[in-house]
This record gives sequence, C-alpha cells and structure tokens, in this order.
Amino acid sequence: MTDYRKILMLRSKGCTQRGIALTKVASRPTISAVYKAADQQGISWPLDSSITNAELETILFPRKSMTKVFYVEPDYPYIHRELAKSGVTMTLLWEEYCRQCYETGKTPYMSTQFAEKYRKWARVTKATMRIQHKPGDAMQVDWAGDTLPVYDPVTGSTSPAYLFIATLPCSYYTYAEACDDMKTENWLNCHIHAFKFYGGVPRLLIPDNCKTATTSNTKYETILNHSYQELAEHYGTAIVPARVRRPKDKSSAEASVRFAETWILAALRSRKFFSLHEMNEAIAEKLKEMNDRPFKQMAGSRYSAYMEEEKQYMLPLPPTDFEAAVWSVAKVLFPS
Repeated sequence: MTDYRKILMLRSKGCTQRGIALTKVASRPTISAVYKAADQQGISWPLDSSITNAELETILFPRKSMTKVFYVEPDYPYIHRELAKSGVTMTLLWEEYCRQCYETGKTPYMSTQFAEKYRKWARVTKATMRIQHKPGDAMQVDWAGDTLPVYDPVTGSTSPAYLFIATLPCSYYTYAEACDDMKTENWLNCHIHAFKFYGGVPRLLIPDNCKTATTSNTKYETILNHSYQELAEHYGTAIVPARVRRPKDKSSAEASVRFAETWILAALRSRKFFSLHEMNEAIAEKLKEMNDRPFKQMAGSRYSAYMEEEKQYMLPLPPTDFEAAVWSVAKVLFPS
C-alpha cells in the first residue's frame, strides 16, 4: 500500500514532488493525486499516530476504498456540520444514515463503527475542536487573578486594574477589558461590551460565584444578582452559574484567563499606563494578536473559528443596549 503518511510528512518538510518520487515512496502521478486530495479534504501533517495508511486512503480516495468494502461510507463533513446544530446527536445522525442506506438497498455501518469512523476523520482533518461545544451556546466569564497598575500622573501612586475575561468555549474566541473595580456596574458594562465585540449573544452565560453574579448558590437554590438577571432578560439569554468548587463547569474561561494573563498581562508588565482608556487600547491590540494566533494542534485561530463556525449561531443583538442599573437595599432610620 502507498505510504500516504510519509508523503504528507515529506511535503510538510518542503520536499518537491520530484524529490519525494526519488525516494521511491510512490510515483509522481500518485504523489500529485495525494497532494490534490489532501488539499480538498484539509489534511496536513502532523497526523495522529493512530491513523493508518489504510484509513488515510479511505478518506483521501473514498471511491477507491468503496470498491473494496461492502458498506456505505458516511458523509463525514455533513456529520460534522450537523453535530454543531442544537439537539443533533450522533445517534440521530446514525439512524438517518441507516434509513438512507436501506432505501437504496445498501448496508450501513453499525453505530459503534459509524461513530469511530467519524472520530478518526475528525482527528485527521483537525476538526475535533468544534465537536466539544455547540456553537453560540455559551459564554463563560470570569475575572483574572492578576492585575495591572494604573499610575497617577501627578503623585505617581498606583491603583490596580482588574481584567474581565469572556470566552466562547466552542471557538475559544476571547474578549478582555480592564476595569477599576470588580463591582456590579463594571461587571454589567463588560458584558454589554463583550456582546458588541462578538456581534451577537450566546444562549447561556456561565459566570463564577462572585457577588456580582449570584447572591447565593447552594445545592438547593441559586439566587442571581437582580441587575445581572435584568441584563440577561434584556439580551434574551439565561444565566447558569458554575457550581461551587467545580472549575470544570467553566474550564474554557479558566484556560482563557491563564492564556490572557500570559499574552496580555505579562506582555504589558513593563509598560506604564496613566489611564484605563490608555490601558484598554493596549489590551485591545494584545487581544487581537491573541485571537489571531494559530492553534498549535488544529487548523485556524480563535478568530477564524468564530467567524467560520460560530457567529451564525449567535442570537442577534437587541435594538438598544442595556442600561446598567445597580439595585441596593436601603435601611429606613426611624427617629428615636
């Protein structure tokens, strides 16, 4: 069998088709056909070590492989697109696939083979990121643990600036903004600015258990901050706070906070800022660099993943912005 893995590996090292042919891995027409098929399927080196040449042949040349097997190959790109839609599961897609096969008198794969073949296809084409979370489904929010100092231009004294982080766990597209405190008004305004940044609204908001999000979150009852609840109702989204001491409930936000602390806070550590406006301009520049950075183990970047596969699933912005209002309980003093 043709060593497709070696052809793709040599191609990644800059070898020409003629140079690869001289290694006697395959003929030049075969190498040319592999190049063309790999480009069409979006396959590039490196590949998962578990992917065999036989599996690569099935993906690169499905017609060739179909002459060797009795079963119908699933439409993997279609499965991948449909899984991103709300309510669609692998079992539903397998049943639809079986129905189509039976209608044409052909034999489908069993459900376990169907799912395993899709997962292998996803690993080869580096499509695994988008099957972890539904696009447009949630926005995870948090405050970074570290701060940046804002200098007073007259006295030289400093005050801390706190970094708000919002992340869409499907694409990992991130928004960040510095505030002078972590109180309710800034919390609400940061959400408003994040929605504008994304150009849409997710179906769920997943905050931590800070006082600006919840006033109480126990096993039996969750009481949301009144102002935060009003914001959610205005934008047509719902708030689902992370459980107490359950960081995996908002793991994407936790990871993005660490990433932002490196590529934003640490990157700006040597600069002096004399206003929040000046600091947020610098943060916006670093944020763009961070969102445009290519993924290490998959194709694209945070920005391209959002634009190509998530933005269309976001809820539309309302005609007007939410006007932040802070509710408080006052005590009435009676004369003695």
